[in-house]
Amino acid sequence: MRTNPVKRTLREGRPSFGTWLSLGDLFATRLLARMEFDWLTLDLEHGAIDWSQAAMIFATIADAGGVPLARVPKGNHDYIKRTLDAGAWGIVVPMVDTVEQARIAIAAAKYPPTGNRSLGGGMHSLNFDCSSAEYFKRANDEILVVLQTESPTGVANAEAIYSLPGVDAIFVGPVDLRAQMRKPDGTEATDEAFEAMIQEVINIGKKTGTPTGMHVMDPKVALHRAEQGMQFIAIGSELRMMTERAAEIAQTVHPDGTRKELVKY
Repeated sequence: MRTNPVKRTLREGRPSFGTWLSLGDLFATRLLARMEFDWLTLDLEHGAIDWSQAAMIFATIADAGGVPLARVPKGNHDYIKRTLDAGAWGIVVPMVDTVEQARIAIAAAKYPPTGNRSLGGGMHSLNFDCSSAEYFKRANDEILVVLQTESPTGVANAEAIYSLPGVDAIFVGPVDLRAQMRKPDGTEATDEAFEAMIQEVINIGKKTGTPTGMHVMDPKVALHRAEQGMQFIAIGSELRMMTERAAEIAQTVHPDGTRKELVKY
């Protein structure tokens, strides 16, 4: 059975860098899976992607020698079970604000007696190049469980959440975290307040021995976050790469702005 190199990288205290898959496109996935990303995460939370499509994308990444991950729509048993049975090597769970939410997600990703994941299927074992029996025996050691901190409530409960057995990494969703930091009158959090919240996550991660990370849009920012001590870092997405480059080309041929500015993803 293949082993999950991202788990080893995180345990050894080294940073890992990946990107997001928002389009659910097989051709784009095949290309990115052959590039120097440590992992690729398919966004099932916000992407219009069906289960059959997801299974083919996980297989495409695994067959290219990569690590297929998925952000699930919600951290419950049904979504996590189906995502892992479709062949993902790990999950990213959004909006984990409480210890109970974290426990539910961790248990759903682990077979008994550690958790309550149901045994079945065969796509998962194909992606690990092993039999179903071997997968059922060893999957608990190879499946990556990443929980997202995306609110001040999540930060307030961070030490208890990050200390739970079975948490491989914490991933900050910066857009949602900043939105959740808005004051009742709608005033946005200052850059200083936001950075202080990020630093608190990093500090608690170091205290509990749990790797932390976040989504950034620039590789230089990714390296900066790694210097701060983060280890699980996503850089943009295939959608953003496409639209940013397309915008550069369009602006070059239409410098006077004859077309509307492209939306930044």
